[in-house]
Formats: sequence, C-alpha cells, structure tokens
Amino acid sequence: MTDDTATATGGRADLRPPGINADEHSTLLAFLDYLRTCVIAKTEGLLDEDARRPGVASGTSLLWLVRHLTAVELNWFLWAYRGEDVEPWDDDAPSPGDETVAESVAAYRAAIARANEVITSAADRLDRPGVRSLRPNAEAPSMRWLLVHMIEETARHAGHADILRERLDGSVGR
Repeated sequence: MTDDTATATGGRADLRPPGINADEHSTLLAFLDYLRTCVIAKTEGLLDEDARRPGVASGTSLLWLVRHLTAVELNWFLWAYRGEDVEPWDDDAPSPGDETVAESVAAYRAAIARANEVITSAADRLDRPGVRSLRPNAEAPSMRWLLVHMIEETARHAGHADILRERLDGSVGR
C-alpha cells in the first residue's frame, strides 16, 4: 500500500481503498488484497487473549475470523479452483485455543500467498472454471466468480472485525 492509502483515525491508520485504473484481473486482486490487509490490521497491537475473546453471542472472535478467512482462501483457490488437497474447514471448530495473533496472521499471509499464485496463474483466463465447487451440486466456478465472491466474503468479515476491535478497545477505522 502506498502512503496515500492511510490517514490517521483515532490513533490508528485508516486504510483507504486502492486507487487503481487497470484491467479487470488487476483491479479485482487489488481490492481483495486491500480487504485482506484491513482484516490483518484489526489484529495489530492486540494481546492474544483479547484477539481470542468472543465479541458476540455466536462466539466469533478476531482470531476466529482470521482462521476462517485462512481456510476460505485455501478451500476456494487451492481445493476448488486448482484441485489440491487441503484440510477442510470446520465451521463448528472450537475457538482458536492457544493460537497467537502472530501464528494466525502468519498462516493467513501464507494462505494469501498461495491463493495469489493461483490467481496470478489465471490472470488471462478469468472465465475458466476451476476443478470443483464448494457449493453442493454446483458447477465449478470461474476465477472471476471466485474473486468477486472472495471480495464479498472478506469485506463482510472485515466489517465484523471492525466491530469486534471497536468493542475490545475502542479502535476504529479500516
């Protein structure tokens, strides 16, 4: 991110959407990367126990969101699109246990790097379907569908992360 993407908000940097005028693939990936960065930023400076603390009755915590998004990246881009074997995500999995913020963010960054390799390899074939789908009885989606879906998924959870972080310490901003 360039310096013009952040402004001060309540003592924290407020990330701004990317200013990009590029082809469809580059634009979609830039917005997905921006949202990924926003989620990671919500964990910065938190104690591990605070990041594990559920902020709503459903039990959702910031670390749960990071773990979920890690799995979603791997499930859609590697398992569904590329056809690789990855450990399936269990939405009923217990809370993050003794995982640290650093460990969770590192795993998310690694998943993002692997997903970006798949995304980059399909830069000129956005309409090409992947190998399989996570949606029951559905055709394998195209890379375009995956990128739009992951923007929607990550944006939704970035909003959840905004609320959870504000509830923890009053921190606001993207």
